[in-house]
Amino acid sequence: MTTTEPAVRLAHISDRPLDAAAVEEAVTGPHYGAVVVFTGKVRDHDGGQAVAALEYSAHPEAARFLHRVCAELADSTGLPVAAVHRVGALTIGDDAIVVAVAAAHRAEAFTACAALVDRIKHEVPIWKRQLFADGLSEWVNACG
Repeated sequence: MTTTEPAVRLAHISDRPLDAAAVEEAVTGPHYGAVVVFTGKVRDHDGGQAVAALEYSAHPEAARFLHRVCAELADSTGLPVAAVHRVGALTIGDDAIVVAVAAAHRAEAFTACAALVDRIKHEVPIWKRQLFADGLSEWVNACG
């Protein structure tokens, strides 16, 4: 990567459907032989219960936290990164998060992408409310 290329290519919170191809494109370049993209989708079950939908809520500073996490990972690895997280009401199959990392080789890209997803899940103040098919709901990881 040249020093003029921004390491954090994309980092934002969106209330609109996510574009995984745009996230991948943000990190793609001639220096990179591997681009790893993680797309987290809303699934129809959790813990043996049928999930009907999800709602994501974000702290007003969530975008700043997301950018910081991306910047720290990019700085520590020297790799370009991109991440977008959805908020609002999502249905089964919707994309909730898309993260991309590019590297010269696949092992480095896979490792960095997995680390970035884990850090986003643990450090960015975005909360998930699961709406179950039986009408009940629960907040997931809402206590930090």
